[in-house]
Amino acid sequence: MSTPRLSTLTVAAALFFGVAHPAAAAYGWPVKPFDHEHPVRGNFGDPRTVFLGPPTRRTLLTAAGSFQFHFGVDISAPNDTPVYPVESGVVTRVTDEEIVVAGPAGHSFEYWHLRSAVRSGELVTVDKTVLGRIMKPAGHVHLSELEGGVYVNPLQRGHLTPYHDDTAPRVTRVTVRESADGVEFDAEAEDFPSLPVPGAWNGLPVSPARIAWRLETAGGSVVVPERVVFDVTQHLPTAPFWSVYARGTHQNMTAFTSFYAFRQPGDYIYRLGTLHLAPGAYRVVVTASDIRGNATTRATAVVLR
Repeated sequence: MSTPRLSTLTVAAALFFGVAHPAAAAYGWPVKPFDHEHPVRGNFGDPRTVFLGPPTRRTLLTAAGSFQFHFGVDISAPNDTPVYPVESGVVTRVTDEEIVVAGPAGHSFEYWHLRSAVRSGELVTVDKTVLGRIMKPAGHVHLSELEGGVYVNPLQRGHLTPYHDDTAPRVTRVTVRESADGVEFDAEAEDFPSLPVPGAWNGLPVSPARIAWRLETAGGSVVVPERVVFDVTQHLPTAPFWSVYARGTHQNMTAFTSFYAFRQPGDYIYRLGTLHLAPGAYRVVVTASDIRGNATTRATAVVLR
């Protein structure tokens, strides 16, 4: 889109909002009822993986493909459900399945997997304008929120409302490997949606919002103070995908070149780090937290010889 066109939309937005409109505030859901919580089947920061190769462990550990952090949340809703803007604004982009609405002061939202009912340049009103309908077979609308062009977590407090989460994620396994580079530590963790997700996505995991760890001696003395290796409570990681997630990670129902793993749960493995350590007995302590601060800690004993 050209600069003159952006300027036109900016002027239109200013007239539409008025100068006193707040830049960002809590907002409701993009599907009815707007003031009730809906199931979220995909979290901000979840792994999104499409592998080039057959559905084998070797593919998971070595293959190329498309790998990225999920840059929004997936809100479960039936196909053909109408989707509305969560904030009034100007439509700045319409593609085969994506609609972008720009609000005031650099605040904008992306809505994915829709058959569009609007056009670029159109002014849309929160909870009133139908942006489009959920395309078959998506069964959800992907909602992204951007502040100043940067993706932010819609589930953080003061954003998508109402939202609750009363359960804690869990650390399911800690893996330790000795290599030429030192001792490598990984942790596997998962969370689950705050509301049950209907259909084929029921019971499938989502990623925690934060992973931290520390290393102690068997007696409890700190060897490595707590390190945060994954934190999407506000923004996505800036590090490359495979330096945050460890190989073996894959999304729910992940895709391979000619295979779709229908109903298969994802596996989320986080790279903790590589250390040079003297032989001895240690304890790896890993904490997984969700967006509301619910947390679980797991301690794993390690003996290095």
